[in-house]
Amino acid sequence: MVRIRTACATLALVGATVGMAAVPAGAAPVATRQATQAASCPTGWGSLAKTDTSATIEPVRDVRTGRHSCFDRMVIDLPGAGGDVGYSVRYVDRLHQDGSGRHIPVAGGAVLEVRVAAPAYDPETGAATYPGRVARPLPGVDLTGYRTFRDTRFAGSFEGETQIGLGLRARLPFRVLQLDDRVIVDVAHSWTATR
Repeated sequence: MVRIRTACATLALVGATVGMAAVPAGAAPVATRQATQAASCPTGWGSLAKTDTSATIEPVRDVRTGRHSCFDRMVIDLPGAGGDVGYSVRYVDRLHQDGSGRHIPVAGGAVLEVRVAAPAYDPETGAATYPGRVARPLPGVDLTGYRTFRDTRFAGSFEGETQIGLGLRARLPFRVLQLDDRVIVDVAHSWTATR
């Protein structure tokens, strides 16, 4: 009877050891996947000005934002423009409206000036194609829960260029992409690969 109890105790101990060893082994792929995802966040975008000298007469129709795991995104929609839309995106100390020079306050630790070489009005009629109002937040954009974006301000459209102020938590790396009918500005959550 002692041998049976000893054998049962030994089997229970071996089973517990094998069960405990299986937990870290099962968790390893999750930890590896998390490390890979964290390492996949971009870090080489930099914070210097980014420009493209193309231009279009297709007007801005919408500006929207989105949250991603590594960055916050702003998308400027220009249906019909194709991929040939010019832009200038750079950090500024203060946002000044084109034409008037009027200072437009933008909340945040840093201000990114986003200029798109396209009007926010119909070039033939002068009618507004985007409902933004100068010095006001962008219509329909809610930045609640964003890690990097803090504020948006429409600075207007002057001589075929539309100007937007983007308030950020801090001066962080960013990139600009041109895709069919839109210009995209991504601002990283940090300077490192971690989220």
